[in-house]
Amino acid sequence: MSDIEFREEVRAFIREALTTDIQRAGELMTSVFANFDATMTWHRRLNEKGWVAPDWPEEYGGTGWSLNQRYIFQEECKLANAPSLLAMGIQMLGPMLIHYGTEEQKAYYLPRILSGEDVWCQGYSEPGAGSDLASLKTSAVRDGDDYLINGSKIWTSYAQFANKIFCLVRTSKEGKPQAGISFILVDMDAEGIQVDPIVGLDGVIEQCQVFFDNVRVSVSQLVGKENEGWEVAKYLLEFERGGHNFTIDHKKQMAKICKQAVSEYDSEGRLWAQNPVFNNRFADVAVDALALEYTELRIKGALNAGGNPGALSSLCKVMGTEIGQRFNELSMDILGVQALPKQLEALEPDFQGEIVGPDYALTTMPEYINNRASTIYGGSAEIQRDIIAKRVLGL
Repeated sequence: MSDIEFREEVRAFIREALTTDIQRAGELMTSVFANFDATMTWHRRLNEKGWVAPDWPEEYGGTGWSLNQRYIFQEECKLANAPSLLAMGIQMLGPMLIHYGTEEQKAYYLPRILSGEDVWCQGYSEPGAGSDLASLKTSAVRDGDDYLINGSKIWTSYAQFANKIFCLVRTSKEGKPQAGISFILVDMDAEGIQVDPIVGLDGVIEQCQVFFDNVRVSVSQLVGKENEGWEVAKYLLEFERGGHNFTIDHKKQMAKICKQAVSEYDSEGRLWAQNPVFNNRFADVAVDALALEYTELRIKGALNAGGNPGALSSLCKVMGTEIGQRFNELSMDILGVQALPKQLEALEPDFQGEIVGPDYALTTMPEYINNRASTIYGGSAEIQRDIIAKRVLGL
């Protein structure tokens, strides 16, 4: 099948499966997350089609698509305003388990990730261990065939919806900090776990703090060897930072900005699309987005050849998030005060009431506020530049 024929097949499926309410949830996204219920409905429809994990090997439920086909699929879903799937299971934990998990772990967890039966969250950061992740203090002490986990994790995305969490825990205090860390899988309904939601600056709850008080977890839930979880964690982070197609998000942002620019007027009474300063700024960011797209395709090519994203994932994380913020700033400049009304209820897909201002202004301010954190979460831009300097430039 040619890429053109494949694109038409994807579009036909999207027209049939992407109902108005699910599409509305994707259109109203103000971060990497959409409405949870709509997201999981879309997840299940993709799984029924066999398309929920295109990047996985076929033997574990992948599609067997070529690199171009996977890219086309993601691009068509994003431009059609389909909700983004939760990345913690499909994009991050799944590939890591395929590489490091035991046969029992893969046989049990991978089908549950595909079906959506398990919703995962990530227990990495702590109040005193964010970008300096190796300084984490959440402990796991051996007690027979179990570990007893104590401590807390913070900025845990969508923990309020998750039934599973994968965690980095300290199993030894000897040697270098990285040497005493282990990677473990935990049930969120285990006795001793408490989830406290955190309200973001945009008024939305996406992050939580998770507390562990003598949480008992079987040793069989360890991924990799005890005290060697740092390598597992780094492998997973490469998929978190490099597995995301930032430039497909950028294309959606550009389409939104173009719609705003031909509808709003600047201080001199011109459409923003006719403002030369704006056009130069927009072109400057668009060129950087195009350059990043080719880098992302190089990463996809490495994955297709059996490799992993490597240090280039850090480059994509830095550039992708910073370019996204520049697009946010352009939208804010166009809309001005029209972006200011706080209308959180109108961001729900089933909202039927009146809104203040144009519909295309509804997500601008929440998206701008939320996206300020994109250069911090998943590894801050400063840390990523250190990685690039050491592992790419050899400095």
